Amino acid sequence: MSALIATWFYVGHLRPAPGTWGSLAALPCAWALHVAFGPYGLILAIGAAFALGHWATERETAGKDDHDPSEIVIDEVVGQWIALLPVSAGAMAVNADVLRLWPGILAAFVLFRLFDIWKPGPIGWADRRGDALGVMLDDIIAGIFAALGVVLLAALAHGLIR
Repeated sequence: MSALIATWFYVGHLRPAPGTWGSLAALPCAWALHVAFGPYGLILAIGAAFALGHWATERETAGKDDHDPSEIVIDEVVGQWIALLPVSAGAMAVNADVLRLWPGILAAFVLFRLFDIWKPGPIGWADRRGDALGVMLDDIIAGIFAALGVVLLAALAHGLIR
């Protein structure tokens, strides 16, 4: 069960770039969560996926030298969902089909992958922890950075910032 969760139903075994595959796999799941429960359901799913992901990552890395093997992508799923929260909330606020906000979805994906790969500041700090919490935390912080970027880009696109 821990391998199933950690690899997000074995998506983490896809090559190349398993983290990108994990982020892509998170998109239709986020859409389904938004359609069924709105952003509140996405928030609950983020919490549940974080808790399960932390547990699964601890189990899958116990006794191994590699604290963050590439096949573990549950952290990317959680981070990607965080990056998508402003899009989900925006769609709910204006009562729009979330897919009509595709530029925001694209921005959330690209920004999350950028921050997850680049690992500036606190993202890199979390990644260097060398434990299961660090594996999850670096993607949570990358997701927050990406979500803030999505909000900023939406404000620019809608003329709220000039």
